[in-house]
Amino acid sequence: MAAYAALVSVMHIIDNLQLHPRPPISLHLKQLHSLTQKLTFLLEFLEGYNPHLGYTTEADPLESRIADAAHAAEDVIESHIVDQITSEGEKMSSDALYEALEKVIEDMALIEKEAMEIKETVGVRHQLHRKSTPRSSSIGKKKKSRMVGVDDVLYALKDKLTSHSKDLQIIPIAGMGGLGKTTLALNLYQDRLITHHFNICVWATISQEYTIRGILAQLLRQLIDEESGHDLSVSVLGNKLYQHLYSRRFLIVLDDMWSINAWDGVRNYFPDNKNGSRIVVTTRLSNLAVKLTNSHSLGLKLLNEADSWELLSKTVFGEDVCPPELEEIGKKIAKGCKGLPLSIVVVGGFLAKSKHTREFWEYIDENLNSIVNLEDNERCLKILHMSYKQLPVYLKPCFLYMGVFLEDEEIRTSRLIKLWIAEGLLKPISGKSLEEIAKDNLEDLTGRNLVLSHELGSTGNIKKCKIHDLLRDLCLREAEKERFYTLTPQGIANAAQRRIVILKDEDINALSPVSLARSLMWNLNEKLVVPLLSLRLLRLLDSSSYRCPADAKFIENVHQLVNLRFLVFSAPLKSNFPCSIWLCWNLQTFIVDGEMKEFTPTDIWYMPHIRHVRLFRFLFPDPPNGQDDIILENLQSLGIVENFKCSKQVVERVPNIRKLTINYDEQIDDGRYCLENLDCLEKLECLASCFLEEINPSVMRLISFPQSLKKLYLQISSSQCWEDVLDKIGGLALLEKLTLEFGCFGKGQWETSEGQFRSLKYLCLGWCDGLQVWATESFHFPCLEQLLLFRVDELKEIPFEFGEVSTLRLIDVRYCSDSVVESAQRILEEQEDLYGEEGALQVIATLWSTNEALESFASPNFSVI
Repeated sequence: MAAYAALVSVMHIIDNLQLHPRPPISLHLKQLHSLTQKLTFLLEFLEGYNPHLGYTTEADPLESRIADAAHAAEDVIESHIVDQITSEGEKMSSDALYEALEKVIEDMALIEKEAMEIKETVGVRHQLHRKSTPRSSSIGKKKKSRMVGVDDVLYALKDKLTSHSKDLQIIPIAGMGGLGKTTLALNLYQDRLITHHFNICVWATISQEYTIRGILAQLLRQLIDEESGHDLSVSVLGNKLYQHLYSRRFLIVLDDMWSINAWDGVRNYFPDNKNGSRIVVTTRLSNLAVKLTNSHSLGLKLLNEADSWELLSKTVFGEDVCPPELEEIGKKIAKGCKGLPLSIVVVGGFLAKSKHTREFWEYIDENLNSIVNLEDNERCLKILHMSYKQLPVYLKPCFLYMGVFLEDEEIRTSRLIKLWIAEGLLKPISGKSLEEIAKDNLEDLTGRNLVLSHELGSTGNIKKCKIHDLLRDLCLREAEKERFYTLTPQGIANAAQRRIVILKDEDINALSPVSLARSLMWNLNEKLVVPLLSLRLLRLLDSSSYRCPADAKFIENVHQLVNLRFLVFSAPLKSNFPCSIWLCWNLQTFIVDGEMKEFTPTDIWYMPHIRHVRLFRFLFPDPPNGQDDIILENLQSLGIVENFKCSKQVVERVPNIRKLTINYDEQIDDGRYCLENLDCLEKLECLASCFLEEINPSVMRLISFPQSLKKLYLQISSSQCWEDVLDKIGGLALLEKLTLEFGCFGKGQWETSEGQFRSLKYLCLGWCDGLQVWATESFHFPCLEQLLLFRVDELKEIPFEFGEVSTLRLIDVRYCSDSVVESAQRILEEQEDLYGEEGALQVIATLWSTNEALESFASPNFSVI
């Protein structure tokens, strides 16, 4: 909720004040103590406050007053900070600051008194959801979405997709939002029978806001390795797509289509090869489905009571059996969801996280039964709202924030976490970093089926997530009600608005009155031009959705936004680095896409809150002399650093860095870069290092990696020998992902040993010269899940011992020798003998040219490209 987020944000501001380096900024101690006491009480009060479960169009009056009071405190304190750092405007005198804060404290005292009365009179009667505290657990592998009650539709679709008809067929799947159209299409798309039947399978999500260029680029990106479509016209993209599809049997899924115009814009780029190609279209609009094909569309229906209960039971209990005392009331809850799968899995998600008591389930049933005689979408939204109300209070702001992203946007988890932190949405927990808290919150939201895990990383982490458009609609409604953020042009920005999302075709002049705005997300594919003076309190500026470069004048003057915590933008080629960036003392995330002029940000050591820096090849400065107390304790990720000097002075002052990306573009003949000190970075988890020139072998052998490493990417020159470092890498007990590129195997072979690579899940070798023989045992890679070989030209075969690695899920061989492909086939046969043809191993072989013998290996588990 907005009130809780506002209180947490003020607490962050107060905590950060003591770290301001120059000039010192402080508040009156008595006021600071009084304000902190009231903030703490109100936070604890909101953690147990849930006034009503039913849906209302108005925000709770008490929560609104709390939010307003917290915002007033923010305005007073941050205006004072900005005034102290800059010379613009009239500075607030000490007396004026004291009086303004005293007014805020008095208002909070009145609210505190009212909250205490509610707490005493109401007690726990409004707290059936129980007070929750953040928990920690690990994210598992993505599970296939549960499908119940759709067997007949599934079989009919499989029949249509694999029928003997040679003509190109369009197969619409129609039904209201939340029925599971996308889930059904995804289950088909991932079905082994289907993937084996078609030469090409590609997917594009359309949504209400789309461009023909964007749809074509989505499809083309899945067919070729490089990013496509940034500068190409629709016709060029379309013709490229047509050429890739021509003469091949393809399956295309166009998900969430709202307009026949979208279909008309792409249809001519799908060739009818008379070979049984198919196009599946999901849509909410039955009349659109009729326009797409002369035959009837396949419509999804609401689930019956039995199927509703089956889905709810599986969602809550998994493979376990529902306790007998909950079965009757559970069936009533399932019936109250009116057969809508999305409602069922969301209700099931929060029931799974709640106490399994009859009293609580009866309470949920009563509230479900109050939602009657509503249109389908409206009823679903109200059911989803009940799930939102039952969220622990610390999760509500994180969930509501999902609405700021575009419909059907694939949201990078790393970006989402940085945004949550910069917005001040996360309450600190002793012993955990804010990043760890954010990951736990995201896991909790995905566990409740409120956020979708869209793409997993190579080690099983959530790499990208999405939110269903009905749940996004709920976020937008609640955010508007609670004044949490505004999306323009749907909601016009006003002077009191804190968070603003600029959408397409919106006039930037709408920003002129928003003097109290703290966040600006720029979703406009135009040059970033921000009225700096009217946004002096801005904390977050994100233009990462589009790569259109920022205006040069903006880059030169961005340091005026001294309250910034999050700054992400694209820069024109060879532009100048923002001067006096150190004035942004509160900056946490600083990311610039684009190659700027070479520079050394010497003032980074005076930015105590900096957590993430990603710039294109910059020089990292030495710490200032004579100031041993300057330590960047919050720095988590740093890159891309050119010729990083890993001296003791540096590593001791970045003690908590977890991700480091470094490049060396000159020969290294001596120890001037102190690479032996890398192992002093005891919390480093991810290291990417490119050595573009040769390293003296004696220096190479001195490199020492920290035992904390989980991901390692190494690129060395083609004349450098991997033997100099492989034993050290193999001894990294926590290493899960390893990529080795270029370099050579001077002795022609790689022989692994027992005890090495104990945790490795992902191994990629690319363009490695000299490797002919690879000798290993299955127990040398006990956890390996993915093996990728790119252009390892001289390798004779993949060790047959990999056939006994039970965890192996993928072998991806690209442009290697025929004998390597043949060895991959033998390993697959060994796995199928050991674990059956339904075993999880998949082999993908990309060939240099047509080869009938190798193409004959094609099967449901072996793809030849």
